[in-house]
Amino acid sequence: MKFSIQSIIWTVVFVAAIIVAVMAFRQNPVTVETAIVARADLQITVQEDGKTRIREKYIVSTPVAGRLSRIDLEPGDEICGERERVAVILPAEPAMLDARAKAQAESRLDQAKASLKRAEVTMQQAEVSYDLASTKLERAEKLKRSQAISDDEYDIARSEYLAQSHGKRAAAFDRDIAEYERKTAEAALLQYTEEDQLSGKPFELFAPVCGRVLRVFEESASTVGVGTPLIELGDPRNLEMVIDVLSTDAVRIRPGSQLVVNHWGGDQPLMGTVRVVEPAAFTKVSSLGVEEQRVNIVADFDETAEGRFELGDGFRVEAEITVAHLPNALQIPNSSLFRHQRKWHVFIVKDDYAILTQVEIGAQNETHTEVKSGLEPGDVVVLYPDDAIENESRVIVAGASGVE
Repeated sequence: MKFSIQSIIWTVVFVAAIIVAVMAFRQNPVTVETAIVARADLQITVQEDGKTRIREKYIVSTPVAGRLSRIDLEPGDEICGERERVAVILPAEPAMLDARAKAQAESRLDQAKASLKRAEVTMQQAEVSYDLASTKLERAEKLKRSQAISDDEYDIARSEYLAQSHGKRAAAFDRDIAEYERKTAEAALLQYTEEDQLSGKPFELFAPVCGRVLRVFEESASTVGVGTPLIELGDPRNLEMVIDVLSTDAVRIRPGSQLVVNHWGGDQPLMGTVRVVEPAAFTKVSSLGVEEQRVNIVADFDETAEGRFELGDGFRVEAEITVAHLPNALQIPNSSLFRHQRKWHVFIVKDDYAILTQVEIGAQNETHTEVKSGLEPGDVVVLYPDDAIENESRVIVAGASGVE
């Protein structure tokens, strides 16, 4: 068969037109960032703001009525127990104490004695509970070294020990306060004696505990009645944290959970441990005007967190509470996930093409998500996919990163 030159020319033109048409309709490749699917430990956390709080505070009040002399103390002053005089109360006119007031003072003394007995019993109970928790923790530490118990069982024993340790400290504080109130009530009752009333002897009020002055309620000289608050005392070195979280997050937090305090003002983060998840929630309006049910989480600073001594009462903290730890979890960056037909999908890169792939996800933190099915280690997923990428779109990989 013979072909004319004209037919050959038309054939070449036709083939060239087809090639041009194919090239015209062929999609230009999209430049994408990618990440490599890998296995690594995944830490699930809850991040919320909170504030510090001095664990034990005490308000020194007047046990007798009279004329209060000016208080020279100022917020921040260090005072220590019975060696530090807080205030002086002079007898008022008429006499500081009458028969009715004497009866009231006797009643307060009886109440103070009863409170002291109750505090001593509570202290004994706290010591027994602390000794038991200490023994359980020692046993749990031995079993953990031999891998005979799980991490959860050890954490329960440790959290119980921490709770009983603070319970013992609180009971000792309450006992000391009860003893102080008994002594103060006895001293106040002596003001009823005829000798003291005629002599106009002033009543000296001393500090019940060692600590720092937090607030002064009555700075100037004035006439005061029984029970008037004078100063508030506390030890800033004995701090705890109060963090309010959503009730849906609170159910995942347990006593003993570890937390990290960031952006508190120092160079290094501070470590802490959850002590109490309060059983009652409260309503709080968010910055967006939405009512939320929130729960207070009370946590303690670890003894190694030396930076805590730079904090004071009511300081802001930003806490990151660990609620789960998934070892060797298959995970991808959150920025690779998107919703398609009400299911989670990603684009994986194969031979320079983006392939739409459905995935089943699990736990998620601020940056990464656990993948239960749909991907394998080593797969490459597209980050920040937009409308320019479709199934089987050609892509050019600008850079790839792994799981940190």
